[in-house]
Amino acid sequence: MGNCWSRGNPSIYGVSLFWKNIYRVSSNAKSESPEVQSPVKEEGRDGSKLPSNPKEVKESDRDTAANPLIAFTFNELKIITGNFRKDHVLGGGGFGNVYKGFITEDLREDLQPLQVAVKVHDGDNSVQGHREWLAEVTFLGQLSHPNLVKLIGYCCEDEHRMLIYEFMARGSVEDNLFSRVLLPLPWSIRMKIAFAAAKGLAFLHEAEKPVILRDFKTANILLDQEYNAKLSDFGLAKDGPVGDNSHVSTRVMGTFGYAAPEYVMTGHLTAMSDVYSYGVVLLELLTGKKSLDKSRPARQETLADWAFPLLNQKKKVLSIVDPKLNRDYPVKAVQKVAMLAYHCLNRNPKARPLMRDIVNYLEPLQVPIETPNIGNN
Repeated sequence: MGNCWSRGNPSIYGVSLFWKNIYRVSSNAKSESPEVQSPVKEEGRDGSKLPSNPKEVKESDRDTAANPLIAFTFNELKIITGNFRKDHVLGGGGFGNVYKGFITEDLREDLQPLQVAVKVHDGDNSVQGHREWLAEVTFLGQLSHPNLVKLIGYCCEDEHRMLIYEFMARGSVEDNLFSRVLLPLPWSIRMKIAFAAAKGLAFLHEAEKPVILRDFKTANILLDQEYNAKLSDFGLAKDGPVGDNSHVSTRVMGTFGYAAPEYVMTGHLTAMSDVYSYGVVLLELLTGKKSLDKSRPARQETLADWAFPLLNQKKKVLSIVDPKLNRDYPVKAVQKVAMLAYHCLNRNPKARPLMRDIVNYLEPLQVPIETPNIGNN
């Protein structure tokens, strides 16, 4: 099959199509302050002007960059994307479009020929839009891990704001899991995804400067050709609490259906907020159902609320396993994953497991995978 990317699909590389406020949580996490104007003229939260040119952006990076980034010019990106051709669009939405591109040796002698994804800011010049763009530059410039998508570079020229990532051939977990075209993801690959995503979050939470992703969801987990999963979209990521601080106080942003209830109610953000979101993703992998679906019966619209009472019941939980798996899964492993999701979704954040413990829990459930030919995105 050919590449299964859709211009109308809102999820590719974290681009979202719409947002709505429900308990002040946006459905796809892309606009805190839509009325705010140009980031060049506005000040950051610390009172300083937000970086607005390549030199200022480079200087705004953290002291030790684990992933040195390349500053691309707008003209270079026009060449890379074929002048932003419509048939190169991978996805689009509230942030802007994402284009497939190719870096040649003729263009950049410092890079090997490389296929990339170019995420283009839509040019609204809002402080929040620039802040989210800058968050990706700073976090992914600082952090490097096999389960984080690699940011290769950026463009910050005049009004242009772009991000250049490694190309992930199979797109997002969301697109693969809920596709009506591709064959269902086998249980073994679902566990491979869950394990890799857990390792990515554990790395963030235990970094020298802890990071809370804040918008962890299947749309923001990308897959390469071999179904290796990597976390993407750091636009809403926040530095975690340090020292004696128990949480970070912030405006509530995220995706309804994934956001932890205590964060929604108080604005207090902790690593346990990500753990709750991880529990929702486990549920999606387990059931094949979306975290939020208005077409479902009223009591089943929010997946976590509906499934939670069944997760610790070994027999009943089998009734909610994705029927597309055709019962081709190890029953005991399914029950263990259900119990893990049950603990991640605990209403008491202090009772949720740490991501490092989740990694250890999932490791024995991994089985050797012979990558099936279930379609190319």
